[in-house]
Amino acid sequence: MSQLVKQDQFVTRDNVKNLHKPGEKLITTHCCYCGMQCGIHIRVEEKTGKVVGVEPRYDWPVTKGKMCPKGVTAYQTIEHPDRITKPLIKKNGQFHAVSWKEALDYIESNFKRIQRDHGKDALSVFGGVSMTNEKCYLVGKYARVGLGTRYIDYNGRFCMSSAAGGMLKTFGIDRGMTLPVPELEHTDCFFLAGSNSAECHPTSTQWLWKAKDKGAKLIVADPREVPIARVADVHLDLKPGTDSALAAGIIHLLIKEGYVDNEYVQERCNNFEELKQSVAHCTPEYTSQVTGVVVEKLVKAAHIYGQSPRSVVMFARGVEQQSKGVHNVQMYITMSLLRGMVGKFASGCGTFTGQGNGQGGREHGQKADLLPGYRKLTDPKAVEYISGVWGIDPKDMPQPGVSAYEMFDLIHNNTIRGMHVICSNPAVSAPNGNYVNEAFKKLDFLVVSDFFLSETAEHADVVLPTTTWAEDDGTTTNLEGRVIRIRKVRDPLGESKPDWEIVSLIAERMGKGRFFPYQTAHEIFEEFRVASKGGPADYYGITWDRIDKEDGVFWPCPSKDHPGSPHMFKERFGTEDGKANLGVFNWTEPGETQSAEYPLVLTTGRVVFHYLSGNQTRRVDFLMEQCPLPYAEMHPELAARNNLANGDKVKLTTRRGHMTVDVRLTKTIRKDTIFIPYHWGKELSVNQLTNPALDPYSRMPEFKVCAVKIEKA
Repeated sequence: MSQLVKQDQFVTRDNVKNLHKPGEKLITTHCCYCGMQCGIHIRVEEKTGKVVGVEPRYDWPVTKGKMCPKGVTAYQTIEHPDRITKPLIKKNGQFHAVSWKEALDYIESNFKRIQRDHGKDALSVFGGVSMTNEKCYLVGKYARVGLGTRYIDYNGRFCMSSAAGGMLKTFGIDRGMTLPVPELEHTDCFFLAGSNSAECHPTSTQWLWKAKDKGAKLIVADPREVPIARVADVHLDLKPGTDSALAAGIIHLLIKEGYVDNEYVQERCNNFEELKQSVAHCTPEYTSQVTGVVVEKLVKAAHIYGQSPRSVVMFARGVEQQSKGVHNVQMYITMSLLRGMVGKFASGCGTFTGQGNGQGGREHGQKADLLPGYRKLTDPKAVEYISGVWGIDPKDMPQPGVSAYEMFDLIHNNTIRGMHVICSNPAVSAPNGNYVNEAFKKLDFLVVSDFFLSETAEHADVVLPTTTWAEDDGTTTNLEGRVIRIRKVRDPLGESKPDWEIVSLIAERMGKGRFFPYQTAHEIFEEFRVASKGGPADYYGITWDRIDKEDGVFWPCPSKDHPGSPHMFKERFGTEDGKANLGVFNWTEPGETQSAEYPLVLTTGRVVFHYLSGNQTRRVDFLMEQCPLPYAEMHPELAARNNLANGDKVKLTTRRGHMTVDVRLTKTIRKDTIFIPYHWGKELSVNQLTNPALDPYSRMPEFKVCAVKIEKA
């Protein structure tokens, strides 16, 4: 706790001015990392404008003054000496600082050459969701109007796409949570699946502790005994890749033991008889055989969950980053629907959003097949409406493209010749990393917009210096669906520019400047409101003034007098008939299974001290001191069978590559499973090994399951 804030002091807008030292001011904003979007105050020297620290915001209703190690140190990246402050052009293999004019001239020349020689779709855009809603919206418009290409997708495809797919199939609308976070305090039972929430979303756990103090039960499904599982009433230590079977086994018991809310299901759900038949064989014994979870745990979990008056099912990347991630999500949501929980107080389901704007960033045009407002690009009426907002002929709207990983296939077959990567680092974050990095080398021309020289930027012909989250105004949408304000803390460092300004400048060079007339982020938001109007993700009634006054507004919010929607699906779902579509169990193996040559299972994840590809957190000294390198976490018995001890070097090999890391022994992991965190690049990137098998609906790669062999290095 900072010496500036007493532990029992409750900070409000009225007394926040008393927290800073003389000569400092506090600017209220939100953290740049995960979907919790923790409320913070940035401390700034009034004379110099220098950012000097951070304070928690105690009146932010979602996190109540809590922060994690990443959030506490996030301000240190704003003025970090590694910041790119001038445009860079690669000449003879080396980057050289140039003027913006020279960089834009070079981009214009190459982009126009590529499209002249190979067609408009030879250019592509790879976006990201650590940007504001305004920037995410404009990146989609930039690709389709500024460049006229069909090929745009984004890094959220590697994060939230299966959760989105499962919710769309089940509910007809994809919003991360069906209830607001503060209600979790009143929940009677939590079922957490594939979520290492204590490390990945640490500030969320306060609500679980409050609920447990009132007697709430906790069930955790994870191959590892992650920190949150150590306080669980039941830990379901399933084999990676068997989530749908685990959920089916719980559903079998809910039906058998009479825990189904039959009235709710009959009135509000479809497919119950089909579901019932599909799980008829999923006895505890069958489920145990498939998942590796002992029968007693399965039965206990079903009874606890089935008897709880108010329950919440939450899931995250462990469930979603699989080649059947959408089906996994559907089955876990179905558990909640059978108990009649969705649409009720302190009950329902949701996903832990990985990236800061993982929700808003996928709603407004960065997905290959979506337009703003979560409209389908294949819908002629949607195309006509958005074309009207943008001022283009509907015939000029590009057709849907392909998913993020599939764009690298198109580079290898010479369909895509140029790419603009914005706010993303797929050289580290994409699966089958060697293949992806070879694709970057094969491009005729690569532009990367970033504020640090990432592993992806090292491949670039041009690197454009962007601003951090603290150097521009805008909005994001947190894991609840609450639209909030990000406030400018300082002017852009050096010659860096916000992403919206950069894409507008390039669009102007491509002859499309009239479609990008913006002078401020607020102007973009006002257009974006209109673009979302009437869509499934309707932000039209949300304004910056409303956000400031109400501390965030939940979408959908179709008009300025609409209160917003903290609770989803109270009366009907977003499907055509207003009913939820229950999942129907269909067991399939993971994309890759164990074999004599590759006898073990590799899974990946995060640690509390790092964020995604590590491009930011690896530059913060404190965070690197706590976790400087990746490691292979394995059970002592597995290590002993392979003549390995704690701290030894182990070589891991999959069908795609190999890497060498230190062994870390723990009894909190399955004996057939190895875990490696993924926050490092190049030879330390575990994504050299991961399987690019894609979910047929979401196109999510299977990061969480692949076959691996180990040997002492």
